[in-house]
Amino acid sequence: MKRRVAREIAVQSLYQIQMNEATPQEAVQVAIHEAEHDNETGLDFKGEKIDPVYIVELVEGTYSHKVSIDELLEEYLKGWAMDRLSRVDREVLRLAVYEMLYRDDVPPKVVVNEAIDLSKHYGTDESGKFVNGVLGKMIKEVDDLKSKVSPS
Repeated sequence: MKRRVAREIAVQSLYQIQMNEATPQEAVQVAIHEAEHDNETGLDFKGEKIDPVYIVELVEGTYSHKVSIDELLEEYLKGWAMDRLSRVDREVLRLAVYEMLYRDDVPPKVVVNEAIDLSKHYGTDESGKFVNGVLGKMIKEVDDLKSKVSPS
């Protein structure tokens, strides 16, 4: 399974958690089921079996660090507050920050590019530019930010 597909399902799962107060595991199960059966969002997984392990890691990690991620994002949202962001942009940003700061398996530039693509696909016409602006500022300080957060 491609990491891109995993990220898409992770964003969908994080969105479900916010909308339906589901647990991370429940949200991932629902998102995978919908992808495998309905696939209304057009995920390109070519009929491969979707492995939930990596997705659950992303969702649980993002969810468990949500408070510190949100506090950090507030510092980079010039003129914006977290509660004013669209739900999609908010979840894309949270996932990207989690991957950049709490994981070492993907280079930060890749995380930013993936987040921009996800926001363009699921968000508004301006989402890609907005996500790029926020994460672009953050990536310049990623090493300093990583040293300030506790490991997952």
